[in-house]
Amino acid sequence: QVQLVDSGGGSVQAGGSLRLSCTASGRTFGSYVVGWFRQAPGKEREFVAAISWRGDSTAFADYAKERFTISRDNAKNTAALQMINLKPEDTAVYYCAAARGVLADFPYTYNINSWGKGTLVTVSS
Repeated sequence: QVQLVDSGGGSVQAGGSLRLSCTASGRTFGSYVVGWFRQAPGKEREFVAAISWRGDSTAFADYAKERFTISRDNAKNTAALQMINLKPEDTAVYYCAAARGVLADFPYTYNINSWGKGTLVTVSS
């Protein structure tokens, strides 16, 4: 099982950009689907984006499709979430996550095998 470390959160104004990173330990990173969830205060954790283990397929929540991109580098055991045109409603703790199986299964928290500790993103208006 991989261990994940989140980084890259911070505070930005609406319309700004942030890049989140996820660094994994373990030799099997390349066999996991990797992505992010987020959780705003008082709300449930929700799916953001994911990328297949080979990096050739991606999936996004509807609110993220036009503004977020996801990538991975299996040689470096890293993944990244680039977010542009951020909105106040994007404010949340963002969690890197990894799951075995297929991309379509990733958006469901019960399929996640490993979680990062999260990084806070705050977007002010």
